[in-house]
Amino acid sequence: MELRPNPAPVKSEVKVSRAYRVDVRIIRRLRERISNVTPDGKVPAQRSDDRLRRPADALDRRIIGFLQQDGRLSNTEIARRLKVTETTIRKRINALVDDGLVTIVGVPNPAVAGLTVSAIIGIRVHLAALHDVSEQLRSYPEVRYVGLAAGRYDIIVEAFFTDQEHVLEFVSGRLGTLQGVTAVENSLILKVVKFSYEWQVDFD
Repeated sequence: MELRPNPAPVKSEVKVSRAYRVDVRIIRRLRERISNVTPDGKVPAQRSDDRLRRPADALDRRIIGFLQQDGRLSNTEIARRLKVTETTIRKRINALVDDGLVTIVGVPNPAVAGLTVSAIIGIRVHLAALHDVSEQLRSYPEVRYVGLAAGRYDIIVEAFFTDQEHVLEFVSGRLGTLQGVTAVENSLILKVVKFSYEWQVDFD
């Protein structure tokens, strides 16, 4: 009888194509989205403050500065002033919007929509209901600002109304029926001295 050693295992090199790797990444992303689906089959919308923020460089800040001064400036005019190409400005503005660093909208005076009464509302809630209440508040059309606070109030809201009857209906009919709300303090604004969305940007 002749004993022969088993042949050494053959090492085979498996090459994974780039297309396969891309497909794997797509499948992983789909699985992540499926895991976030709510019981009613909806995928929660991504909130603006959840997006990855990147630091703005000097050119970004200069562009933002020009748009703050005049939001109707064309990309061509901004490019001329900064001595760069129009394509550069267009791509930079698109990136600023996509990254959540700026929001370009037309902001009408609330009075145009018939909203002549504004109020700052302080709300105290059971802490376990803090996020549920704040999410409900952000869905109301009267509400323009919702902030989670530390101090006397747990949530601070800025809202606009057509008249005092509208305020009463909102406070008693909406806030008064929210589960978890324990107290509400409403302060009507008698006169708006400053109303601005402009933030000072360091151009250096």
